[in-house]
Amino acid sequence: MNQHASIRVAFSRGAHVWLLTALLAAAAPRCAQGAQGSPAQDQTASSASPLILDRAVAVVNKHVILASDLDDEIRLSVLDPNTVPQIELTRQQALDQLISRALIEQQIRQQDMQAIEPSQEEVNARLHQIRSVVPNCIRQNCASDAGWKAFLAAHGLTEERVEAYLRYRVEILRFIEQRFRQGIQISPQQVETYYHNTLLPQYAPGGSVPTLDQVAPRIQEILLQQEVNMLFDNWLTNLRQQGDVEVLDPELAPQPAPASAPQPAPAAATPASPGSTERGKP
Repeated sequence: MNQHASIRVAFSRGAHVWLLTALLAAAAPRCAQGAQGSPAQDQTASSASPLILDRAVAVVNKHVILASDLDDEIRLSVLDPNTVPQIELTRQQALDQLISRALIEQQIRQQDMQAIEPSQEEVNARLHQIRSVVPNCIRQNCASDAGWKAFLAAHGLTEERVEAYLRYRVEILRFIEQRFRQGIQISPQQVETYYHNTLLPQYAPGGSVPTLDQVAPRIQEILLQQEVNMLFDNWLTNLRQQGDVEVLDPELAPQPAPASAPQPAPAAATPASPGSTERGKP
């Protein structure tokens, strides 16, 4: 999770904010047994341990994130095509995603962007893609109805929850496209530079190489998406810095980076190595 001064750890509140009190927990057995319950039974019920159903772990501009939300996010992470098999999302990572999502959702509501509401066809298309492409799904034959139901049961999910999650993801993606993609212009010079400096070095000498005209549309899309990602990352960083984000559970709080030891001055200056470039064939 990015470490920003706006994220505060509420140690004064304790690690947990309980949503149900001991009084409510004690009252439940008495309500169940009605007027027939004896005073002794009532006394036993009132002394029972509190029934804790959930707890708050963070607050994002007055929006509460619960422990159950973290559990839900971890279960849903199996639907992410980038999820590495056998490596579960940590609770800190889940909280970071939920904080970002809450900030984005608040912006969508503030700007009243109704046009980004996804259609059922878009949600169905995303669901079909997940069942056909996600590695976790492929191994369990999610393309078939029986395999899909078994996959959902194995991960504690329901079809309704998955559809709601996908609808929300599509909504956020459409917001990002609408908010940041408009107005970005990719020049022919940028396309040509990417073609010569990034694409061509990936092909073996003497091999078949596509012409610039053949791959120009795809290169333009890659460069456009890079610009969108950069603008979105900067925007989200500013939201985190300006927002009121409070982590209530100290175990989930961002840890300060260890101070690096001072390095001795080099005997002679050396030229800096060029930065690495992300490569991907169009």
